[in-house]
Amino acid sequence: MENKIVLVTGMSGAGKSSAMNALEDLGYYCMDNFPKELLENLEDLLRKEESHYKNVALSVSAIDYQAFVSYFENINRDLQILFLDCSDEELLLRYRFTRRQHPMIVNHLATTLEDAIEVERDFLDHLQENSQNTIHIDTTKLSTSALASRVLHRFKSAQRSVFTVTFQSFGFKHGVPLDADMVIDVRFLPNPFYDPLLRDKTGNQKEVYDYVMDKPETQEFILKLKDYCDFVFSQYEKQNKSHMIVAIGCTGGQHRSVAFAHRLAQDLKNDWTVNETHRDKDRRKETVNRS
Repeated sequence: MENKIVLVTGMSGAGKSSAMNALEDLGYYCMDNFPKELLENLEDLLRKEESHYKNVALSVSAIDYQAFVSYFENINRDLQILFLDCSDEELLLRYRFTRRQHPMIVNHLATTLEDAIEVERDFLDHLQENSQNTIHIDTTKLSTSALASRVLHRFKSAQRSVFTVTFQSFGFKHGVPLDADMVIDVRFLPNPFYDPLLRDKTGNQKEVYDYVMDKPETQEFILKLKDYCDFVFSQYEKQNKSHMIVAIGCTGGQHRSVAFAHRLAQDLKNDWTVNETHRDKDRRKETVNRS
């Protein structure tokens, strides 16, 4: 299966960075300001059977655009072009707000912002003729979130959910995961550690799992938490977040949190794309006060 290559181009300030972020959320390997001198190296990398770069997005300036298109045409590579446009008035406002220098000024092709926008439009005029493989998005009245939604809608596979949830168990005594978006504390649940027959087992084993799940408070908490998770996940998805980490903690990260993370992953896997991981499950316990 041939790699998919997307060239993201258009007017500077029209939202190329936001579009690249959205493509990255879709699994594209994104390279911003990729040097045209390294195109042959990129092609060698893409040809490797074990290459992880199945879908690639390259952010391309107006100056370099023609060089990229010509190169891929010469090697018979199919391209998808994402062209982002914006009104001159809005571009002026955006640049004045961010106080960034326009690339045309940096490259000594213009001296004022107004001239820079005009020069860049001249570079990109021919893109309008190459419309067969071009997706054109006018970002003049689009927020960053709205632009990301447009890109996601145009590029994502209809068969696959973009939003993914990872349920990660952990032990509070080893520290809360720094990348967690949501932390759930299940230390209020009955602790299998105090049963000598369960102490050296983990929440992935049936005896411990049943011990945790059979408690009435566990069942009530699961019902409430599933509704909460469904609501929160849907809100994150609306904000175009592609991944969320839900960290579930008990004292040591071997019993209650493991069982609970597994239960949530199983219960929600039909509605969401889920992963399950257990950070501290196999840590051997030091002597610790569990009061």
